[in-house]
Amino acid sequence: MSRKGVAIIDFGSQYTQLIARRVRELRIYCEIFPHFFNVQRLKDFDPRALILSGGPASVATSERVTADSEIFTLGIPVLGICYGMQLMGDHFGGKVSYSARREYGKTTLVVDDHSDLFHGLPDILTVWMSHGDRVDTLPNGFEILGHTENCAIATFRSAGRKLYGVQFHPEVVHTSKGKRILKNFLCRISECVPDWTPRLFVKDSVDSIRTRVRDERVICAVSGGVDSSVLAVLLQRAIGDRLVCVFVNNGLLPEEPVDVINKLRSLYGIHVRSVNAERRFLSRLKDIVDPEEKRRIIGTEFVRVFEEQARALGPIRFLAQGTLYPDVIESRSPRGGASVTIKTHHNVGGLPDSMQFELIEPFKELFKDEVRKVGKELSMPDDIVWRHPFPGPGLAVRIVGDVNRRRLDVLRRADAIVREEISRQGFYRKLWQAFAILLPVKTVGVMGDKRTYESVVAIRAVTSSDGMTSDWARLPHRLMERISNRIINEVDEVNRVVYDISSKPPSTIEWE
Repeated sequence: MSRKGVAIIDFGSQYTQLIARRVRELRIYCEIFPHFFNVQRLKDFDPRALILSGGPASVATSERVTADSEIFTLGIPVLGICYGMQLMGDHFGGKVSYSARREYGKTTLVVDDHSDLFHGLPDILTVWMSHGDRVDTLPNGFEILGHTENCAIATFRSAGRKLYGVQFHPEVVHTSKGKRILKNFLCRISECVPDWTPRLFVKDSVDSIRTRVRDERVICAVSGGVDSSVLAVLLQRAIGDRLVCVFVNNGLLPEEPVDVINKLRSLYGIHVRSVNAERRFLSRLKDIVDPEEKRRIIGTEFVRVFEEQARALGPIRFLAQGTLYPDVIESRSPRGGASVTIKTHHNVGGLPDSMQFELIEPFKELFKDEVRKVGKELSMPDDIVWRHPFPGPGLAVRIVGDVNRRRLDVLRRADAIVREEISRQGFYRKLWQAFAILLPVKTVGVMGDKRTYESVVAIRAVTSSDGMTSDWARLPHRLMERISNRIINEVDEVNRVVYDISSKPPSTIEWE
């Protein structure tokens, strides 16, 4: 991305992706860099501003996590959040120490200065704190902008150098006016231009793909989901008939996406090849119960299928995937940062090292809702753009335990009922996802005056804006009752239905 944006330096905070979300919502492009970033790469990115994330380390110990000190000499505004503020304070000679009284959760911030970072905001703000250390002594040339009962230096600045720090987290929804604080830093202080739009993304992506691919062909994995469908249309615009799309029926889908494939063919003239690989995938998954192993096997087999297709079609150098930012964040820290791996996504950490393709992943810095906006910019129909997310490993990670044809059949029928009833009652567009999970346990029931000992199906329905965090959906009791009754009466081998009322975090949306 050649246009000036914002660089976010990741020190391992689980909130780093939320910083990126808020910046994107302000229509300003940003990217996340690990704390051990290459300085030249950062300079090539040519950011207009830097944001230093929070993190679990302590500046006051020998195990502190640092970044190249050159970040403070680039002549651009810098905002340190939590750990980022402490690192800045320490670098410029302030004193950072362990606080006798930790602050976690909502806290009242008293704003002492409204001239720039807190311009237009009230004197009292509710902010979200999550720290054990704090800046006890101001560095030379810095001044206090606000305080809390427990933190005399809750936010500071060095106005001449445009260096700012906040001990709280403006990126989380629990901080009132947090987005406005970020906007003041980015637009008022850093003079960023809010011009990052889906139209601009499409133009830049098309130009980039054409420059990279030149006269060669690209094979694109199409699953029928939102990401791969939008990717196929974007690639078609960039390289035309040099695009070859491949749909792999791996036996792990709830249904074959015939409608989506037909629309890609009829509306956009995209050539889609179908490959039946069900026996192959199920054979490799036999007796595999570990979810990470499932994901690695599925990722490897997908690539092998595409390699075989590429050999049959002639030399093809590039493989295109609809990988998203959350896939990258959960599979490994963004760009190698300090945060932990949550789960391996089959199209990220699950890919084999020996893969012969070069990857094209235009969406790897986008969130799901941003891909949907790109789809609308490409004039794609709503029934494709608004399809619920579906995991790349398919039903294999919605069957807890062993995966086989019998269990897949049970889950498909239960899942179809969930989707039918959610849609019939007008909840489909209101939910981020709604689906069924088959558990590896059986329970006792009574049906027709007889004892049964059958499987349990769990229902998961969540609301979210980006998939990084979510809350369980408060569905009407009548709807939940109808879903349960239909599954128990219409799906053999199931005598109990339960509802998942956990949010993300601490849980993930998918069970595996």
